[in-house]
Amino acid sequence: MPEGYDVLLRDGGIAHVRPLRPTDRGALHELIDRSSEHSAYLRFFTGGRKTAHAYMDRITSDEYGGHALVATIRGQLIGVAEYVPGRDGSADLAILIDDAVHGHGLGTLLLEHVALDAGAHGVRELVADVLGENRPMLRVLHGLGLEMTQRFEEGMLHVVIAAEPTHRLHEGIAARDHEAGRASLRRVLAPRSVAVIGAGRNERAIGHKVLRNLIDGGFRGPIHPVNPNATEVAGLACHAKVPDGVDLAVVAVPARHVLEVARDCADAGVAGLVVVTSGFAETGQRDGESDLLKICRAAGMRLIGPNCLGVVNTAARLNASFLPHRPVRGRVALMSQSGAVGAALLERLDVSSFVSVGNKADVSGNDLLEYWEDDPGTDVIALYLESFGNPRRFARIARRVGARKPILLVKSGRGGAGDRAVRSHTAAAATPDVAVDALTRAAGVIRLDSVHELIDTAKLLAAQPLPRGRRVAIVGNSGGPQAMAADACERHGLVVPELPPRLLEARAAAALGNPVDLTADATAPEIGAAVKAVAEAPDVDVVLVVYTPPFGDGLDATRQAIAEAAKCTDKAVLACVIGHGGLIDGRVPSYAFPEQAVAALAHAVRYAEWRRRPLEPAPAPMSVDVVTAREIVQAELAKRPDGCWLSPAVTARLLRCYSIPFAETVDVHSPETAVRAAVHVGLPCVLKAVGPVHKSDVGGVLLNLRSHDEVRQAYRAMSARIGSEMTGAVVQRMLPAGVEIIVGGVNYLAFGPLVMVGMGGVTADLLADRAFRVPPVTDATDMIGELRCAPLLRGYRGSPPMNIQSLADQVTRIGRLLEDLPQVAELDLNPVIVSPDGATTVDARIRVAPCEPPPSPLLRRLR
Repeated sequence: MPEGYDVLLRDGGIAHVRPLRPTDRGALHELIDRSSEHSAYLRFFTGGRKTAHAYMDRITSDEYGGHALVATIRGQLIGVAEYVPGRDGSADLAILIDDAVHGHGLGTLLLEHVALDAGAHGVRELVADVLGENRPMLRVLHGLGLEMTQRFEEGMLHVVIAAEPTHRLHEGIAARDHEAGRASLRRVLAPRSVAVIGAGRNERAIGHKVLRNLIDGGFRGPIHPVNPNATEVAGLACHAKVPDGVDLAVVAVPARHVLEVARDCADAGVAGLVVVTSGFAETGQRDGESDLLKICRAAGMRLIGPNCLGVVNTAARLNASFLPHRPVRGRVALMSQSGAVGAALLERLDVSSFVSVGNKADVSGNDLLEYWEDDPGTDVIALYLESFGNPRRFARIARRVGARKPILLVKSGRGGAGDRAVRSHTAAAATPDVAVDALTRAAGVIRLDSVHELIDTAKLLAAQPLPRGRRVAIVGNSGGPQAMAADACERHGLVVPELPPRLLEARAAAALGNPVDLTADATAPEIGAAVKAVAEAPDVDVVLVVYTPPFGDGLDATRQAIAEAAKCTDKAVLACVIGHGGLIDGRVPSYAFPEQAVAALAHAVRYAEWRRRPLEPAPAPMSVDVVTAREIVQAELAKRPDGCWLSPAVTARLLRCYSIPFAETVDVHSPETAVRAAVHVGLPCVLKAVGPVHKSDVGGVLLNLRSHDEVRQAYRAMSARIGSEMTGAVVQRMLPAGVEIIVGGVNYLAFGPLVMVGMGGVTADLLADRAFRVPPVTDATDMIGELRCAPLLRGYRGSPPMNIQSLADQVTRIGRLLEDLPQVAELDLNPVIVSPDGATTVDARIRVAPCEPPPSPLLRRLR
């Protein structure tokens, strides 16, 4: 079990969970003494407290053979859960929770963690005897989401719980995590009262600015300035210390005083801290930031920052920030890791709420997604990130939230300055930024390249319904800008269809196709009528109005006509008013240039298509030998603890564990052994050097050797040419011609596994024709279809179609291998020869490296 971690409870409180220690004996006896007689009876039956105390002595003794977890709140031990393995694959299960925290979800959480740990240690079943009248415990056991059977024996229920995780367990854990996460932020983002610690009379000081923003914003609850050196600030009475029961405290004192202030807030029962003070991890002071987080976690406080601008909730009229301007209420929830970017965005976006997370010591984008998912004032979520804390958790949450609300992401650091100390094709191509792209794509997140794009796309998604499809009608008064819009649609994969004849009444100078050019003298009513008419066409999904002022009836009248026309349709309508951006009548997003409008629309269209897609099928069961595969990897790392490239023979054994077709390969070390191998595999054959990764670059691959003498001479020539880098060679049978494909993967410490498929052979790097996915890969056929070389596989210019399904199966299996074996750092199957009969790997390279197994995604805990 992990050494210890913090967890969120159902009410938003924080507990600390860790393995039981022998030194916990006294605290466990105190737990029994605090328990009611009824609780002791339900847990220990007729033995009551006496049996309970003996139980605590047993589980803290040196002879104890079980696994136990304890939970503490504010340093007090308030729960214990254990399992004791037997010899038949089962384990006895037991739990005791302090009466004071019943109903907070702690029992369920401890049982989740115990069950997951038991399953990881080979336990198949957890068994417990429960009194029939102990309905709360039975509800907890039933609600876990694990398969459970029970039988009634002499007033007792004998319960058997399968330790194998189920889909219902996954769903239950996600729902409980969501409930706890939202509860933990409720008093932070919608507080009943706010204290500003460090508020003074200096109007240029940050503390005063925060206080002034709270007052001027009209916050409805009590506002408490805290300053021991003043009696009154901004007309409000000052406190020497934060009052008891305050929900939110904004800390704006020098960094050297922040820890002391945090302890005062903990003593006062504050629910959350927003630390705007800088001078922590961003300046190298990581210990101070770590100590601050420990104080907050021990007290059950959530922490935003440090080094942040503050928080805003326009619905609650909360402006607990030192922003220079007042945020405007809207439907976009915004999180920014950069204060400067956040401030710039708030000048251009109307928001429901804004959180500047600063150093992200605690509250992160993952937490905020949980909160905003159910926020009735939020329709769109926008994130500016500089780093991911837990990208795999982000993907899981974002996939669920994105099915209800669009998530927009700008992440800095797209450059290729990452670690290039890799030697496989896949690892060189699968940069961390490619991993971010694959992760966000799988989760339905709209990843954008710039803050400007984020603003443009957020405006559209917050104001208009999702596009029903890709068909765009372009209406306007100027042919040039409309043609630019049509060209942009084509570049982004949108369709500008022919419109039905006689859709509009004829105008002498109008081009009534699509784009619909009404000419420069078109009046505002005529433009409005045209918008209504094309919106009614069944072959139109979106209407884009392109207007060049000041022609016709002028800017104001035309804008009003566009707004009125948009009210008459439930299809998406957006406008390009040349040189003018913003919102028309608070409803129709307007852009200064056609390319802006179309780029935003394209993002919205792709997101809408993602929303409409069928639910991803569960990964199909496959026959794999995970146990043997792990043994192979562990044995290789035992010999080379720093990691190594696997030999061809070991590589072949590992791939066989996942039923990946691999050409028969024989290791050879001399001209004569090469000849004997050729006799075994048959002629014609292939000779390949072992040693260099890109063998073709150094003449390390010789094909179509048709005689034994050719094999012998080929080995001698290859050895002389490559020299000491050649550590041996392999011989394979020459396969029939087919399409050469590369299948590969990498494992990142933070992001986890990433799978690649692309054009293979010597063109793998030259053409850079690749597609990526985050496992499990459930759409391998679609992934292959994204490749530019896909027509070669379907049958190109008279060639027969290749067995795409066999290739897709390989891609899926490689994804499973990377998930099962995080120690596989790099993997290349190149080439995989895809023919009408199947897909066979003829060359493979696998590098393993030491790696701690990632924590189970089912293990609920704060990072």
